[in-house]
Amino acid sequence: MQRVYNKQIMRGVNLTCVKAEKFKTGCLSMTLITQLDKKTAAMNAMLPSVLRRGTARLPDMESIAAELDDMYGVRIEPALRKKGELQCIGFYADFPDDAFLPDGRNILEKTADLMGEMLLQPATSGGRLKAEYVDSERENLISDIKAEINDKRTYASMRLTEMMFKGERYGISRLGSLHDAEKITVHSLTRHYRELISSSIIQVFYCGAAEPEYVEQVIRGALATLPRVETYNMPTTELLTEEWTEPVKYLTEKMDVTQGKLVMGYRLGEAMRRPNHAALMVFNAVFGGAVTSKLFMNVRERLSLCYYASSGVDRLKGIMRVSSGIEFSKYNEALSEIERQLESVKNGEILPIEMEGAKKAVITAIYSALDEPGGLESLYLDESILGLSGDPSDLVPMVSEVTMEQVAKIADCAKLDSVYFLTGEDDNA
Repeated sequence: MQRVYNKQIMRGVNLTCVKAEKFKTGCLSMTLITQLDKKTAAMNAMLPSVLRRGTARLPDMESIAAELDDMYGVRIEPALRKKGELQCIGFYADFPDDAFLPDGRNILEKTADLMGEMLLQPATSGGRLKAEYVDSERENLISDIKAEINDKRTYASMRLTEMMFKGERYGISRLGSLHDAEKITVHSLTRHYRELISSSIIQVFYCGAAEPEYVEQVIRGALATLPRVETYNMPTTELLTEEWTEPVKYLTEKMDVTQGKLVMGYRLGEAMRRPNHAALMVFNAVFGGAVTSKLFMNVRERLSLCYYASSGVDRLKGIMRVSSGIEFSKYNEALSEIERQLESVKNGEILPIEMEGAKKAVITAIYSALDEPGGLESLYLDESILGLSGDPSDLVPMVSEVTMEQVAKIADCAKLDSVYFLTGEDDNA
C-alpha cells in the first residue's frame, strides 16, 4: 500500500512524496524545470555534472566519494531529461531506506543535505565555479554530443525532430548544440547558474518508508538557503492538438553508413485534445511499440523489410515517431508498408491476439515502472508536467478496458509530417 503526498513546500518548490514500504531502498530527486532554449540548453546540460564535482565543504570528487561511502554507499548522480519543451536538470539519489538500517543514521536527511550542498554551495574559486571543473565537463559534453551524432539511430531521430520543429523549442536537443557547448566559459556558466537557481521551478520527489511530514522537514532544511525570486511561472510545453494538413516533408542524407535509417514523424492532432493516455499506450503497442505489434510482426518478421521497426509516442508533445533500420534499396517498400500497417489500424483491422499482446506489454511496462523507485520518479515527473494528479497504477485497469474502436480512432488522427532517410554514400537509388 502506498500513499501519495503533493505539496508546495517553499516558494517555487514542489514536493511529491510516495510513502511505500515495499522497497528497501529509497530515492530522492531534485529537479530544476526550465524552458528548453537554444541559448541555454548546452549550459543546462553540463551544469549538474559541474555541481556534482565538489561543494564548498567537500571540494572534490574524492571527498564526496568518501562521504557517500560513510553513508552506506549512497549514490547521487546528475540528471538531465527533455520533457516536451522542457529541460529538466538536477540530481537523482538512491540509498538504503532508514527503516531498514540498524543504527538509525538518518541517511535520508544526510542525502538531502548533500544534494542541497551540491545545488546551493558548489565549489568555487574567486566567486566563480571552478574553472577546471567547467573545462573538464565542457569537454565531456562535447564528447556526448559527438557520440549522439555517431550513433546513427539517435542521429536520425534527432534530424527528424529538427525537420518537424525547425526553429521551435521542441527541435532543440537535450544536450544543446555542439557550437553552443564549445562557447561555454566559467564566466557564462557561473552567471547562468545564479539566474537558474533563483528562478527555476524545483520538483522534489521522494519514494520510501519515511513519513511525508518528516520528508518535508528534511527538504526544507536542505534547501533553506535557496535564493528565490518573487513570482514564478511554470515553464510550459505546447501539446499539438490541431489536425495536420500540410504536405509531407522529405529529406535524404548520405553518410558513410552500412545500414539505412528510415524515421517517420506523425502528429496525433485531435487525439490529444482530451487525451486518453491508456488508449494512446495501447495504440502505440498495437502499431509498433511491442513485439506483437504490426510493425514487428509484418514489416520486420513476415516481409523482412527491415532489421528493426518500432514506434514511440511522446504524450507531452502529441507526436509519434517510427524508427527502422533498412537496406538502402528497400526505402520505398519499407515506407509504403509502414504506412499500410498504420492504415490497417485506422480501419480497425486488429486481431484479438494483437490487442491482447499490446495490453499485456503496456501493463507489464507499467508494473515494471511501479516496481522500482526510479520508475515511479519518472512517472510522477511526467504526471506533474501533464498536470495530472492520479496514481499511475490507475492506468492498469484503464488499459484493460481500451477498445479496438478507441485504438482505431487514435490511428485515424495520426498524420504524417516528415520522413527522414539516412543512406550510404554509394546509394544511387
